[in-house]
Amino acid sequence: QRLKAAVHYTVGCLCQEVEEDKEVQFSKQSIAAISEITFRQCVSVSKNVKGCFLILCRHAKRTTVTTEDVKLLARRSNSLLKYITQKSEELASSNMEQKERKKKKSSAAKGERTPGEREAAVTENEDSNMA
Repeated sequence: QRLKAAVHYTVGCLCQEVEEDKEVQFSKQSIAAISEITFRQCVSVSKNVKGCFLILCRHAKRTTVTTEDVKLLARRSNSLLKYITQKSEELASSNMEQKERKKKKSSAAKGERTPGEREAAVTENEDSNMA
């Protein structure tokens, strides 16, 4: 119900923008009809996508949907594929940064040095040995 209400609200906002742009008016009934059609179309598309994911996973003998599966389904829409690829890369980068931060925190908590600190210490030690 909340999702349906959100679709109705969004359609209402879009109709309002069109009203201002094109100097036309939408009745409440037409907004409700557009909202209902939009919601039903979204439900239909989501069922199709779910079915496609299930088929892909069965074919690959997996139980997990991967980013590559999503990209495969989006390949016909260049803009959607580009968006998914960009978001995927952003998430991967963010995950790597989080892992690095966790690694540094656990090393610091154990009193260990990070690779960069170890390298600096070795260089420092070599310099003092030469002197």
